[in-house]
Amino acid sequence: MMAGLRERKKEQTRRRIAEVALRLFAESGYDAVTVARIAEAAGVAKVTLFSYFPSKECLALDGVEEDMAGIVTRRRAGQTPLGALREHYRSMAARGFGEPDVAALTARVGVISSSPSLMAALHQTYARQRHELAAALERAGGAGPMDATGGDGGIGGRAGADGDTGGTRGAGGEGRAGGTAECVTPGLVAALVAAQITASVTTLQETFFHRLAAGTPLTEAARRLSEDVEVAFDLLEHGCTTRLSGEKP
Repeated sequence: MMAGLRERKKEQTRRRIAEVALRLFAESGYDAVTVARIAEAAGVAKVTLFSYFPSKECLALDGVEEDMAGIVTRRRAGQTPLGALREHYRSMAARGFGEPDVAALTARVGVISSSPSLMAALHQTYARQRHELAAALERAGGAGPMDATGGDGGIGGRAGADGDTGGTRGAGGEGRAGGTAECVTPGLVAALVAAQITASVTTLQETFFHRLAAGTPLTEAARRLSEDVEVAFDLLEHGCTTRLSGEKP
Protein backbone atom coordinates (compact mmCIF):
# COMPACT_ATOMS: atom_id res chain seq x y z
CA MET A 1 0.00 0.00 0.00
CA MET A 2 2.83 2.39 0.90
CA ALA A 3 4.57 1.51 -2.37
CA GLY A 4 1.42 2.42 -4.29
CA LEU A 5 1.18 5.75 -2.47
CA ARG A 6 4.80 6.55 -3.27
CA GLU A 7 4.23 5.79 -6.93
CA ARG A 8 1.18 8.07 -7.04
CA LYS A 9 3.16 10.89 -5.41
CA LYS A 10 5.99 10.42 -7.89
CA GLU A 11 3.55 10.57 -10.79
CA GLN A 12 1.93 13.70 -9.35
CA THR A 13 5.36 15.34 -9.01
CA ARG A 14 6.31 14.37 -12.54
CA ARG A 15 3.04 15.74 -13.92
CA ARG A 16 3.41 19.00 -11.98
CA ILE A 17 6.93 19.55 -13.30
CA ALA A 18 5.83 18.83 -16.87
CA GLU A 19 2.81 21.14 -16.64
CA VAL A 20 4.83 23.99 -15.12
CA ALA A 21 7.55 23.62 -17.75
CA LEU A 22 5.05 23.69 -20.61
CA ARG A 23 3.35 26.78 -19.19
CA LEU A 24 6.66 28.62 -18.85
CA PHE A 25 7.82 27.57 -22.31
CA ALA A 26 4.53 28.83 -23.80
CA GLU A 27 4.70 32.13 -21.89
CA SER A 28 8.38 33.00 -22.30
CA GLY A 29 9.71 30.83 -25.10
CA TYR A 30 11.75 27.65 -24.77
CA ASP A 31 15.20 29.25 -24.95
CA ALA A 32 14.39 31.91 -22.33
CA VAL A 33 13.37 29.43 -19.62
CA THR A 34 16.05 27.83 -17.45
CA VAL A 35 15.83 24.53 -15.63
CA ALA A 36 16.36 26.39 -12.34
CA ARG A 37 13.31 28.54 -13.04
CA ILE A 38 11.19 25.47 -13.82
CA ALA A 39 12.32 23.71 -10.65
CA GLU A 40 11.57 26.75 -8.52
CA ALA A 41 8.12 27.24 -10.05
CA ALA A 42 7.31 23.56 -9.59
CA GLY A 43 8.53 23.60 -5.98
CA VAL A 44 11.24 20.97 -6.41
CA ALA A 45 15.02 20.90 -6.33
CA LYS A 46 16.94 20.79 -9.61
CA VAL A 47 18.24 17.34 -8.73
CA THR A 48 14.65 16.16 -8.29
CA LEU A 49 13.66 17.61 -11.64
CA PHE A 50 16.55 15.84 -13.35
CA SER A 51 15.53 12.54 -11.77
CA TYR A 52 12.32 12.78 -13.79
CA PHE A 53 13.58 14.58 -16.88
CA PRO A 54 17.28 14.23 -17.85
CA SER A 55 17.27 17.52 -19.77
CA LYS A 56 15.21 20.60 -20.57
CA GLU A 57 14.71 19.17 -24.04
CA CYS A 58 13.05 16.10 -22.53
CA LEU A 59 10.57 18.38 -20.77
CA ALA A 60 9.56 20.04 -24.03
CA LEU A 61 9.28 16.74 -25.93
CA ASP A 62 7.53 14.84 -23.14
CA GLY A 63 5.08 12.32 -24.58
CA VAL A 64 6.22 12.77 -28.19
CA GLU A 65 8.06 9.49 -28.64
CA GLU A 66 6.27 6.16 -28.96
CA ASP A 67 7.77 2.73 -28.38
CA MET A 68 6.67 1.04 -31.61
CA ALA A 69 9.71 -1.22 -31.48
CA GLY A 70 8.59 -2.40 -28.04
CA ILE A 71 5.09 -3.14 -29.36
CA VAL A 72 6.61 -5.35 -32.05
CA THR A 73 9.01 -7.06 -29.66
CA ARG A 74 6.34 -7.79 -27.03
CA ARG A 75 3.70 -9.05 -29.46
CA ARG A 76 1.87 -12.30 -28.75
CA ALA A 77 3.19 -15.59 -30.09
CA GLY A 78 1.92 -16.02 -33.64
CA GLN A 79 1.02 -12.35 -34.04
CA THR A 80 2.69 -10.42 -36.82
CA PRO A 81 4.42 -7.08 -36.17
CA LEU A 82 1.85 -5.20 -38.25
CA GLY A 83 -0.96 -7.03 -36.48
CA ALA A 84 0.42 -5.99 -33.11
CA LEU A 85 0.74 -2.36 -34.18
CA ARG A 86 -2.77 -2.31 -35.62
CA GLU A 87 -4.14 -3.74 -32.36
CA HIS A 88 -2.27 -1.13 -30.31
CA TYR A 89 -3.47 1.86 -32.32
CA ARG A 90 -6.97 0.46 -32.63
CA SER A 91 -7.09 0.31 -28.82
CA MET A 92 -5.61 3.80 -28.53
CA ALA A 93 -8.22 5.16 -30.93
CA ALA A 94 -10.97 3.58 -28.85
CA ARG A 95 -9.64 5.48 -25.84
CA GLY A 96 -9.33 8.74 -27.80
CA PHE A 97 -5.60 8.98 -26.98
CA GLY A 98 -6.47 9.09 -23.30
CA GLU A 99 -8.82 12.11 -23.44
CA PRO A 100 -6.12 14.63 -24.33
CA ASP A 101 -5.88 18.18 -23.08
CA VAL A 102 -6.35 20.04 -26.35
CA ALA A 103 -5.02 23.33 -24.94
CA ALA A 104 -1.86 21.61 -23.69
CA LEU A 105 -1.36 19.85 -27.03
CA THR A 106 -1.74 23.12 -28.88
CA ALA A 107 0.72 24.80 -26.52
CA ARG A 108 3.28 22.02 -26.96
CA VAL A 109 3.01 22.15 -30.74
CA GLY A 110 3.54 25.92 -30.59
CA VAL A 111 6.57 25.61 -28.31
CA ILE A 112 8.23 22.97 -30.45
CA SER A 113 7.47 24.57 -33.81
CA SER A 114 8.83 27.95 -32.69
CA SER A 115 12.20 26.54 -31.59
CA PRO A 116 14.71 25.43 -34.25
CA SER A 117 16.61 23.39 -31.67
CA LEU A 118 13.46 21.55 -30.58
CA MET A 119 12.45 20.91 -34.19
CA ALA A 120 15.87 19.39 -34.79
CA ALA A 121 15.52 17.29 -31.64
CA LEU A 122 12.05 16.19 -32.75
CA HIS A 123 13.37 15.00 -36.10
CA GLN A 124 16.14 13.12 -34.29
CA THR A 125 13.54 11.53 -32.02
CA TYR A 126 11.47 10.39 -34.99
CA ALA A 127 14.58 9.07 -36.75
CA ARG A 128 15.62 7.09 -33.67
CA GLN A 129 12.10 5.72 -33.33
CA ARG A 130 12.14 4.65 -36.98
CA HIS A 131 15.55 3.00 -36.68
CA GLU A 132 14.54 1.13 -33.53
CA LEU A 133 11.38 -0.09 -35.24
CA ALA A 134 13.39 -1.23 -38.27
CA ALA A 135 15.71 -3.19 -35.99
CA ALA A 136 12.74 -4.82 -34.26
CA LEU A 137 11.22 -5.74 -37.63
CA GLU A 138 14.54 -7.18 -38.78
CA ARG A 139 14.74 -9.31 -35.63
CA ALA A 140 11.16 -10.45 -36.24
CA GLY A 141 12.46 -12.32 -39.27
CA GLY A 142 9.77 -14.44 -40.84
CA ALA A 143 6.89 -12.82 -39.00
CA GLY A 144 5.95 -10.87 -42.10
CA PRO A 145 5.46 -7.27 -40.93
CA MET A 146 3.35 -6.35 -43.92
CA ASP A 147 1.16 -9.46 -43.52
CA ALA A 148 -1.18 -8.91 -40.59
CA THR A 149 -2.73 -12.33 -41.17
CA GLY A 150 0.39 -14.25 -40.30
CA GLY A 151 1.51 -15.23 -43.77
CA ASP A 152 4.92 -16.65 -44.57
CA GLY A 153 6.50 -13.51 -46.00
CA GLY A 154 9.39 -12.35 -43.82
CA ILE A 155 11.29 -9.11 -43.59
CA GLY A 156 13.04 -8.90 -46.89
CA GLY A 157 9.99 -10.34 -48.56
CA ARG A 158 9.57 -13.47 -50.65
CA ALA A 159 11.54 -11.93 -53.46
CA GLY A 160 10.64 -13.61 -56.69
CA ALA A 161 8.60 -16.33 -55.03
CA ASP A 162 5.43 -15.35 -56.91
CA GLY A 163 6.43 -13.99 -60.27
CA ASP A 164 7.42 -10.38 -59.83
CA THR A 165 6.69 -10.14 -56.09
CA GLY A 166 9.78 -8.41 -54.79
CA GLY A 167 11.41 -8.75 -58.22
CA THR A 168 12.64 -6.15 -60.67
CA ARG A 169 11.48 -5.28 -64.14
CA GLY A 170 13.61 -6.18 -67.09
CA ALA A 171 13.84 -4.20 -70.31
CA GLY A 172 10.79 -6.00 -71.64
CA GLY A 173 8.76 -5.15 -68.54
CA GLU A 174 8.51 -8.71 -67.20
CA GLY A 175 9.32 -9.55 -63.61
CA ARG A 176 12.50 -11.53 -62.95
CA ALA A 177 11.50 -14.21 -60.46
CA GLY A 178 13.90 -15.02 -57.69
CA GLY A 179 16.69 -12.80 -58.91
CA THR A 180 16.80 -9.91 -56.45
CA ALA A 181 16.76 -11.01 -52.80
CA GLU A 182 20.51 -11.41 -52.65
CA CYS A 183 21.00 -7.96 -54.20
CA VAL A 184 18.99 -6.01 -51.63
CA THR A 185 21.05 -4.03 -49.13
CA PRO A 186 20.82 -5.82 -45.75
CA GLY A 187 18.17 -4.22 -43.59
CA LEU A 188 16.77 -2.09 -46.41
CA VAL A 189 13.34 -3.71 -46.54
CA ALA A 190 12.88 -3.47 -42.76
CA ALA A 191 13.96 0.18 -42.91
CA LEU A 192 11.48 0.93 -45.71
CA VAL A 193 8.66 -0.82 -43.86
CA ALA A 194 9.50 1.07 -40.66
CA ALA A 195 9.45 4.36 -42.57
CA GLN A 196 5.98 3.61 -43.94
CA ILE A 197 4.63 2.63 -40.53
CA THR A 198 6.03 5.64 -38.66
CA ALA A 199 4.84 8.06 -41.35
CA SER A 200 1.36 6.54 -41.20
CA VAL A 201 1.17 6.77 -37.41
CA THR A 202 2.40 10.38 -37.42
CA THR A 203 -0.25 11.30 -39.99
CA LEU A 204 -2.97 9.62 -37.90
CA GLN A 205 -1.92 11.59 -34.83
CA GLU A 206 -1.67 14.91 -36.66
CA THR A 207 -5.11 14.44 -38.23
CA PHE A 208 -6.65 13.57 -34.86
CA PHE A 209 -5.10 16.56 -33.08
CA HIS A 210 -6.03 18.96 -35.89
CA ARG A 211 -9.65 17.85 -35.60
CA LEU A 212 -9.62 18.49 -31.87
CA ALA A 213 -8.00 21.89 -32.36
CA ALA A 214 -10.71 22.74 -34.90
CA GLY A 215 -13.39 22.07 -32.31
CA THR A 216 -14.47 18.53 -33.20
CA PRO A 217 -15.93 16.87 -30.08
CA LEU A 218 -13.64 14.22 -28.60
CA THR A 219 -16.12 11.39 -29.12
CA GLU A 220 -16.50 12.26 -32.81
CA ALA A 221 -12.74 12.74 -33.30
CA ALA A 222 -12.12 9.35 -31.65
CA ARG A 223 -14.73 7.66 -33.85
CA ARG A 224 -13.14 9.07 -36.99
CA LEU A 225 -9.70 8.13 -35.70
CA SER A 226 -10.84 4.52 -35.34
CA GLU A 227 -11.85 4.56 -39.00
CA ASP A 228 -8.56 6.20 -39.99
CA VAL A 229 -6.55 3.53 -38.17
CA GLU A 230 -8.24 0.79 -40.20
CA VAL A 231 -7.61 2.68 -43.45
CA ALA A 232 -3.95 3.25 -42.58
CA PHE A 233 -3.23 -0.34 -41.64
CA ASP A 234 -5.19 -1.70 -44.60
CA LEU A 235 -2.91 0.39 -46.80
CA LEU A 236 0.17 -0.90 -45.00
CA GLU A 237 -1.04 -4.48 -45.26
CA HIS A 238 -2.38 -4.50 -48.81
CA GLY A 239 -0.62 -1.57 -50.47
CA CYS A 240 -1.90 1.71 -51.85
CA THR A 241 -2.67 0.42 -55.36
CA THR A 242 -5.65 -1.59 -54.19
CA ARG A 243 -7.11 1.28 -52.15
CA LEU A 244 -6.54 3.91 -54.86
CA SER A 245 -8.08 1.68 -57.55
CA GLY A 246 -11.25 1.41 -55.47
CA GLU A 247 -10.89 -2.33 -54.88
CA LYS A 248 -11.63 -3.79 -51.49
CA PRO A 249 -8.54 -5.11 -49.64
